Amino acid sequence: MPVDLYETLGVPRNASAEDIRSAYRKLAKTNHPDLNPGNKAAEERFKAIAPAYDILSDPARRARYDRGEIDAAGDERARRASYTHHADGPRGQKYRYERGAAGGAGANANGAEDFSDIFGDLFGQGEFGRAGARMRGRDRGYTLDVAFLDAVRGATSRLSLPEGKSMDVQIPAGIEDGQMLRLKGQGGPGIGGEAAGDALIEIHILPHPLFTRSGSDILIEVPVTIAEAVLGGKISVPTTTGPVSMTVPPQSSTGTRLRLRGRGIPARGPRPAGDQYVTLKIVLDPADEALAAFLRERPPGPGFDPRRELMGAA
Repeated sequence: MPVDLYETLGVPRNASAEDIRSAYRKLAKTNHPDLNPGNKAAEERFKAIAPAYDILSDPARRARYDRGEIDAAGDERARRASYTHHADGPRGQKYRYERGAAGGAGANANGAEDFSDIFGDLFGQGEFGRAGARMRGRDRGYTLDVAFLDAVRGATSRLSLPEGKSMDVQIPAGIEDGQMLRLKGQGGPGIGGEAAGDALIEIHILPHPLFTRSGSDILIEVPVTIAEAVLGGKISVPTTTGPVSMTVPPQSSTGTRLRLRGRGIPARGPRPAGDQYVTLKIVLDPADEALAAFLRERPPGPGFDPRRELMGAA
């Protein structure tokens, strides 16, 4: 009697991908050989549900199975193969579950979820190698807060781990917020002699009181006096590598934008160094009575209306 993969997993033919995954997790946890040593019936059931999930979790192969193009072992209908062929042969490799090279962590070459992630979720990181199970260690995810200047210039940050340990993480200069660092071999231990997983560290860059970032550029707002704005001159401006001297052009206004070439995010590989953009902001000295007296006595300039364009656009 032909085997029906949907019946094997106990799901209807219109089951969603999540329903299929949930059913497989439940059956795998109940029948996995490592949890049932010496139980041949459980081992045979597991050998049936593994290829069923392998096919039904892959949208393309599931569609071919539904159309009758492949059988329950994943072979072309003309070839027919047994479950033993599927579970013990080159595709199944008898309980050997490894990460697919094409889909990244958690995906096989066809886009289906990797068995190693499912068993990692089911069984954690305990020793389950007694029945020959072999799994690469699980990747472990962390979030690391990094100071703004450390992210720009590069630094070494200490990451505290949940088990009370810590590790030093090398922060490359110019790293971006949300970028992921991978530390090979720093994740969960492998099973049955397989390699350890990796630590995946998501970088969260803390805000800075002066600087903000826009791509490869650094932005800063710098206050100037009315005399510096009107007459121009040299002022000292902070940058991520220390203060530098910059020339303010005469007759500058609030909002005037000046550039410090090469003072942004450092060059990295083919990416050139960014620039720092300085936006001027005129700040009045509230104690400058002489300026107030001068402006009261000075007649208004003829024809100048700073709000002319504003009113014309209303």
